[in-house]
Amino acid sequence: MHSTSATLLERVRQPADAAAWKQFIQLYTPLLFHWARGLGLQSADAADLVQEVFLGLCNALPHFTYDRRLSFRAWLFTLTRHKWQDWKRRRVPVPVGDIDGTVANRPDDGPAMLEEAEYRTHLCGRALQLIQREFAPATWQTFWATVVEGRPWTWRASSA
Repeated sequence: MHSTSATLLERVRQPADAAAWKQFIQLYTPLLFHWARGLGLQSADAADLVQEVFLGLCNALPHFTYDRRLSFRAWLFTLTRHKWQDWKRRRVPVPVGDIDGTVANRPDDGPAMLEEAEYRTHLCGRALQLIQREFAPATWQTFWATVVEGRPWTWRASSA
């Protein structure tokens, strides 16, 4: 999957579309949690940050217009990073400065955005988890063997 579902983004613009929000949350919670952990947060703090991001999304998405030429994930990462910076400001005392009254310049300690290949692997894995629930075990096993493992598929007529 190379892009975010425009249909899903349009659906979550409607706060009353519970099914769309459920799907959106299932798809994006692991990614947001991964980013939060990459920002150095412990599990409980990462979970709090993810909730804050979703709250921000509830407020922002009704006014959001998706542009296919731009990256939704980049926008989402920026929102996550801003929420993380807000979170840090609320929890960390403001430094008073050095002896001369200046605050030492510190490099930004946040990670770079996920590499595209890593994101695709993550998203495909999550999608497979969600899709598997929709199929009978035998169907899923056949799919896995042919698509993921690359085994040849042969059609067999059932005997009557």
